[in-house]
Amino acid sequence: MIKITAVDPQDLPAILRIERLGFNEAEAGTAAQYQARINQLADTFLAARDADQLVGFIVGPVVDARFKYIEDRMYEANVQNRAQPGGNQMIQTITVDPDYRGQGIGSSLLQAIEKQAIQNQRHHIALTCLLDRVPFYEKNGYVNQGIAASAHAGEVWYNMTKLLPSQPQPLG
Repeated sequence: MIKITAVDPQDLPAILRIERLGFNEAEAGTAAQYQARINQLADTFLAARDADQLVGFIVGPVVDARFKYIEDRMYEANVQNRAQPGGNQMIQTITVDPDYRGQGIGSSLLQAIEKQAIQNQRHHIALTCLLDRVPFYEKNGYVNQGIAASAHAGEVWYNMTKLLPSQPQPLG
């Protein structure tokens, strides 16, 4: 049975292994970036576990409400989580070990971070993804906002957002 838990600092080797299975070298985060994320984003860095084995994860900072989309600088800089309620939840990375894909783990990770975001009165969740992944996020309630300004890894990324239920007005 898969459980969603907080990330542990000792998860770094497993995180890097799964990251490299899910992303090419230009797209993947570095060990230093992930160590910083473990240290600075611990409350929004969740792990999917099969028994004691890490099989997927999701991570991203909580930022001020003026940021509607994830920006490339959020991958490079050591962004701190916004401590107070409100703001927006960004997702830098969500990935699942290829041996565990197709079991709903990615959707479970999205649901877990959404539940946390709602509890903390966040306005919306935003991420970027490649075109072939848009249907997965749409299936999970995200709306394709079009091509992102991102130049990350030389790829074409799409802005995906999900308005959280506590907020009656749409993004605009």
